[in-house]
Amino acid sequence: MNFEFTIGGTDGGARAGRLASAHGVVETPVFMPVGTQASVKAMTADSVRATGATIVLANTYHLMLRPGAERVAALGGLHRFMDWPGPILTDSGGFQVMSLSGLRTLDAEGVTFRSHLDGARHRLTPERAMDIQRLLDATITMQLDECPRFGVSETDAEASMALSAAWAARSRGAFHPRPGYGLFGIVQGSVFPALRERSSRTLVDLGFDGYAIGGLAVGEGQETMFSVLDHSVRFLPEDRPRYLMGVGTPGDLLGGIARGIDMFDCVMPTRAGRTARAFTSEGVRNLRNARYAEDARPLDPTCDCPACTRHARAYLHHLFRAGEMLGPMLLTWHNLRYYRQLMARMREAILAGRFAEDAGSVRAGWLAAKEGQ
Repeated sequence: MNFEFTIGGTDGGARAGRLASAHGVVETPVFMPVGTQASVKAMTADSVRATGATIVLANTYHLMLRPGAERVAALGGLHRFMDWPGPILTDSGGFQVMSLSGLRTLDAEGVTFRSHLDGARHRLTPERAMDIQRLLDATITMQLDECPRFGVSETDAEASMALSAAWAARSRGAFHPRPGYGLFGIVQGSVFPALRERSSRTLVDLGFDGYAIGGLAVGEGQETMFSVLDHSVRFLPEDRPRYLMGVGTPGDLLGGIARGIDMFDCVMPTRAGRTARAFTSEGVRNLRNARYAEDARPLDPTCDCPACTRHARAYLHHLFRAGEMLGPMLLTWHNLRYYRQLMARMREAILAGRFAEDAGSVRAGWLAAKEGQ
């Protein structure tokens, strides 16, 4: 099967697409659960599948450190290793260039990391990032990039963008094309429109199978993020998937879809599930709150996950107060199911030509619940 993206319908800027790959088909818009270390936290592979997820994300940097790409390859590749035969996208390690800045040395050729696990030194270059992701058997490989922190000067952002562009070219040259596998470039440039345009045009000239927008959700705020998206997508091809990295809240997803984004990932739903926060059709609930101690109602009456159909809010509250691991497991399942249902609903709305109406209805449910508290 070839790596192919087709658009089945649009509504305003929103798109409903279909991404075919060597490991299966993904309908977009789509949210990808994050399995950084080949595991979606608090979930089995079967439970991730039960949420409706069709593609997951893993991380090059973390798997490079432990257990090692060569070991994963020897054990049959990442799909077999983590019991996920479907598509897998692997982040190249570019985010760790920012998040682990105290543990790395950056130069024009690549990055030298001092492992946060044992202090061992590891070298990551665009070529090595491609090699690691090939050994992992990633369906979608990401170029190595540098993700600048929010608040950098335009001069520093330009230098960072230029480095990412150079690494994009080297990543493109080192990638081994195979039927059904894709390579994505990453648009950078912080919050500066001219840099975002230059980055986008450079990547399009290089020719990637898809295009990610990186360097957002790093503290710039939703209004600024949406402004950057409005500007950036104008320069990306209509016939290639667009991926907004590391985003975000349900409101962020709706805003991204409206601006033509097809793919999303974020640790938010799984992290929130482990800390007693549930995303629902009536807004965010904190199940540690004493108000739920005797609440016999389902967590979200519109959801069909086990947390909502088999347990009361009072039981979920009890699990977190008692420190039982089942609490994080159930809420993580719920949050991923909620995100999946939201994406499916928006896809259906786009195809029916009522995206703005349905997105507005979802937002109204959140607002009504907030005002009623």
